[in-house]
Amino acid sequence: MRKRTLFRLAAGTVAAGAATLAYASLIERNLFTLRRYDVPVLATDTEPLRVLHLSDLHMTPGQTRKQDWVASLAATDPDLVVVTGDNMAHPEAVPGVLRALQPLLDYPGAFVFGSNDYTGPVWKNPFSYFLPDREYTEGVALPFEELREVLIAAGWADLNNARTSVKAGGRLVELVGVDDPHIEQDDYPSVAGPVSAQADLSIGLTHSPEPRILDAMAGDGFDLLLAGHTHGGQVCVPGVGALVTNCDLPRHMAKGLHRWPGSESWLHVTAGLGTHPTAPVRFACRPEASLLTLIPR
Repeated sequence: MRKRTLFRLAAGTVAAGAATLAYASLIERNLFTLRRYDVPVLATDTEPLRVLHLSDLHMTPGQTRKQDWVASLAATDPDLVVVTGDNMAHPEAVPGVLRALQPLLDYPGAFVFGSNDYTGPVWKNPFSYFLPDREYTEGVALPFEELREVLIAAGWADLNNARTSVKAGGRLVELVGVDDPHIEQDDYPSVAGPVSAQADLSIGLTHSPEPRILDAMAGDGFDLLLAGHTHGGQVCVPGVGALVTNCDLPRHMAKGLHRWPGSESWLHVTAGLGTHPTAPVRFACRPEASLLTLIPR
């Protein structure tokens, strides 16, 4: 009798695990969600400004559902589109990325790249993400220059270790960005400096939300800091949240809107829209884009 009970418990556990894995891989990772946040960073008595924040598409050929959903976000009529990297996950991903972004290229935009824009994915032991000093492994080279050329030709600002200003929603927006700190391509000192007094709004971009970068941007007075990379934890525990962030950011900041500690800056980290192709699962962490409505302080 005892053996039968143990067998039933084991069988039930296996069945529950299989059902959870099926849900995470077949259902939740395709439940694309638009998050909405109000961010109080504008001057008093000014009209709101809408920023659409996309990240971590990790596009592979044939992901037409994801492409169609991203393209449909043009209906939100943003004033500014910001993409914080990891657009690709395959050497032939550029057409799919552009199919997704094409309707959004008519709006003012800015971008930085992530590590997976430069090199393709390789298989990793999922438990290695719990190791803070794990070695970064590069895959096949990806056509990031082709993607860069198209985005620049559309008028979007390339902010990989760069700084500029754009007009969006009738406002002057000062922008700064770094190349991906996750692979030590960042060079913030080359673009550092206080925000211009002429700017109506200032935004900093980084793929990986490393605190050393966020501290520097906040110290220069940037109103809003935008990042991706964490996938929100990708596999979360209900009531607990993310178990890892794959960077030095605290786990409770793995996604969503937060005041950056010790500053007046706001940080928004999106959980992103894709997954690493060798781990195509999400649990308690839907793929997402965010519409940030910037409002008076």
